[in-house]
Amino acid sequence: MSLKNKKVIITGATGGIGSSLVKKFIDSGSLVLATGTKEDKLSNLKSEFNNILTEKFNLSDHKNVEMFIENASNKLGGLDILINNAGITLDNISIRLTEENWKKVLDINLTSTFLMCKFAIKKMLKNKSGKIINITSIVGHTGNLGQANYSASKAGIVAFSKSLALEYAKKNININCVSPGFIKTEMTDKINEEFKKMLISKIPSGDLGTGEDVSNCVAFLASDMANYINGETIHVNGGMYMS
Repeated sequence: MSLKNKKVIITGATGGIGSSLVKKFIDSGSLVLATGTKEDKLSNLKSEFNNILTEKFNLSDHKNVEMFIENASNKLGGLDILINNAGITLDNISIRLTEENWKKVLDINLTSTFLMCKFAIKKMLKNKSGKIINITSIVGHTGNLGQANYSASKAGIVAFSKSLALEYAKKNININCVSPGFIKTEMTDKINEEFKKMLISKIPSGDLGTGEDVSNCVAFLASDMANYINGETIHVNGGMYMS
């Protein structure tokens, strides 16, 4: 499952899952450009991994996504793999959810994924190959209380990825999704203990997942071992949701 010297862009690289993705691909010998919005956390990645490239970029800056992809691929010396991991939540029950917060979540989670894929594919077409892995979420399949906007954005990523897979399969570009369940991150560390126990009681494996569980799956899809997998969503949730 060699990923040595593959040129990889990872968005949302400073979060719990993002940092696990960075470690997995660096350890696999890939050339990684990590992006996020927090300069201090990007600096921490540079300190931990001497050979990583980082670039601060806000994915809501849609007019500059094409330039970002161009600059990133130039720094990497090409582009083989794109991992769209960035996402935000602005939770509230639907009748209290503002249109502004609906649009913000769709804007970052879905529209930015579309734009990143669009301009990355243009690079991959020149190479006549490529892999895109879009990180969605269990709630994009099940829904969740107070997360109508987030759930809609993640469900949209799944349908969007299937359409892309159909369009570029013959061009040797594979587009797939990984859908994490509840993963141990800084976000889940803040969950009330009683609520966390309730969540875990619904997971057949009896525990939260780890960032490494997700990154292992992403690495497989990015490798040549997954060349005949296209338009699929692989669920990493301990059996909490079975499609």
